[in-house]
Amino acid sequence: MNKGIFITFEGIEGSGKTTQGKLLAEKLKKEGLKVLYTYEPGDTEAGRHIRKILLNSEIKINPLCELLLYFADRVQHIEEKIKPCIESGFIVICDRFTDSTLVYQGYARGISIDLIKQLNKIVLDEFMPDLTVLLDCPANIGLKRNQKINKKDRFEMENLAFHEKVRQGYLKLAELYKKRFFVLDATESIDKIAEDIYRKVKSILSHGL
Repeated sequence: MNKGIFITFEGIEGSGKTTQGKLLAEKLKKEGLKVLYTYEPGDTEAGRHIRKILLNSEIKINPLCELLLYFADRVQHIEEKIKPCIESGFIVICDRFTDSTLVYQGYARGISIDLIKQLNKIVLDEFMPDLTVLLDCPANIGLKRNQKINKKDRFEMENLAFHEKVRQGYLKLAELYKKRFFVLDATESIDKIAEDIYRKVKSILSHGL
């Protein structure tokens, strides 16, 4: 493989996207493939500082400020890690990317979707994933899963209606970009979901996008 591919994992809080992204990375690495598992926000030195601000539930952040912080993290992430690895033939697996920004800051926070798309075009030069795995489940189920592991960042503190807007936003994107999105029922077993994702990715690796 001369050039790598870029796979993102998306979903509401507690959907299992982090678990599934790591399982896929481990499986592909065992096959001898070059794989980078990464995440947003925070998987660069600059990003770590941005992440502390973004996820701190004690800091009140203006929605537009929040949006621009995510883009700042993403620019650094793409240039420092994602693009160099793709150009070196890696399969890059990323936990969250710009679809998260569209649904959390756009559909849920109410910032203009057109503005976010314009920023994607200007700042990221429309750089997008080759495949986006969306793990879909009802918002109340995802939040209950996170409560069990006592996960509490600024987004977990939002009410159920906010997280339902996030879910519906993801489903709208999946409908708009059917070719890129691969939607799975996140209430299925971890093993079944992992196998479905693995088969999809192996098909892409064998036959192309």
